[in-house]
Amino acid sequence: MATEGGTKAVVAALLANSGIAITKFVAFALTGASSMLAEAVHSVADAGNQVLLLVGGRRARRKATPEHPFGYGRVRYVFAFIVSIVLFSLGGVFALYEAYHKYEEVHAGHPNELLESKWWWVPIVVLVAAIIMESFSLRTAVVESNHVRKGRSWVQFVRRAKSPELPVILLEDIGALLGLVFALIGVGLALITDNAYWDVAGTAAIGVLLVVIAVILAIEMSSLLIGEGAAAENVEKILAAATASDDIGRVIHLRTLYTGPEELLVAAKLAVRTDQTGEQIAAAINGAEERIRAALPEARHIFLEPDIDRAAAPTPEPS
Repeated sequence: MATEGGTKAVVAALLANSGIAITKFVAFALTGASSMLAEAVHSVADAGNQVLLLVGGRRARRKATPEHPFGYGRVRYVFAFIVSIVLFSLGGVFALYEAYHKYEEVHAGHPNELLESKWWWVPIVVLVAAIIMESFSLRTAVVESNHVRKGRSWVQFVRRAKSPELPVILLEDIGALLGLVFALIGVGLALITDNAYWDVAGTAAIGVLLVVIAVILAIEMSSLLIGEGAAAENVEKILAAATASDDIGRVIHLRTLYTGPEELLVAAKLAVRTDQTGEQIAAAINGAEERIRAALPEARHIFLEPDIDRAAAPTPEPS
């Protein structure tokens, strides 16, 4: 299931980011490199986000209540939206602030801890090791995503996925890898050129990257929170299943809405024949519901209304 794959990817990312965050903080304490601090806070934010996703997944499994008759599936969207806020504030904005703070220090001529530290090699080792660990986390997310991507491009997958965990982890891991590369370039060039402005530039690049990813996540999760309908291919499955019997003329109106990542609400008005009895109409509606559920198992809530197809009915001639 997509949920199980998402949980596996979240746990893998949580373990990787927790270990990476500790090593980055140690590297920052030894060298004072601003890009290392930005990356350490970034890893803390990512680890916290993965905890949020796990909590959201657990809370979403609660049973439906009279107050929430369609269950708590959309809680996962709420927690994924909170993830975007955390990534923006704790990750991106902090990195930009740290870049500005370090720029002010360098511009004022203060001694730079990274360039004067005897532990100058530590950030390089830590960043290379972090890139390796983060690559394994990204690989897990890619493998699990491929199980549910169904031939779509990666952009389409992120934009159309109804389960938020895998797209969030994918974007976080991609951002983490790029951030590590930016930090490695910044620290490396600062050490090679003896110019601390490169460290500042690497930190700023990390901040901009995280802000962009956070905005993308916020846009996608807000769309899911507002409510998205079924994809075009699933709408076609519903229409075909509903009209697969002669008892149903056509689908007059159809509305769909995801009440959770794997829970689709289907509401439709179906045209029935005028010569049918009440029992026959009820049997036709029940048959349509069974066919829709078989064609699209995620259609958990189905509400079908019978009606006369007035568009097809002959217009009475004026007397």
